[in-house]
Amino acid sequence: MAKFLFAGAGSKRTKIGDLWHRITFDKRQNTNPDSPADLGNTQSIFVEQFTVWAAVAARLGGETVMAARLTGQQPVTITVRQTTDTFNIGLDWRARDVDLGVSYAVCSIVDPYDDGEFFDILVQTGVPQ
Repeated sequence: MAKFLFAGAGSKRTKIGDLWHRITFDKRQNTNPDSPADLGNTQSIFVEQFTVWAAVAARLGGETVMAARLTGQQPVTITVRQTTDTFNIGLDWRARDVDLGVSYAVCSIVDPYDDGEFFDILVQTGVPQ
């Protein structure tokens, strides 16, 4: 059973003690399966970049959230500290909850308070990656 911090990102100021999920971020990378003979084929794979402590908050309301649930998708907000690693996260990355084994597609990244302390990353499960 997934544990989510329901009063997480956006509804209260995040504290370091709220970061109790281990989240790994993977970057999409193109590879050539025909290497060394380049025949023009490429495949995309995810390569692990780093693991951080994070807060995970389920998105609870709104019409778009309800519509996403009807299609088997669950929007979630992941809050991480801003570091040199997390500055590199892109929209083609994925996040994985290490303990739960859940993969998330990254949808957007914002600094909720414009103070350079945390990033709120909107992610979704059930999205083809």
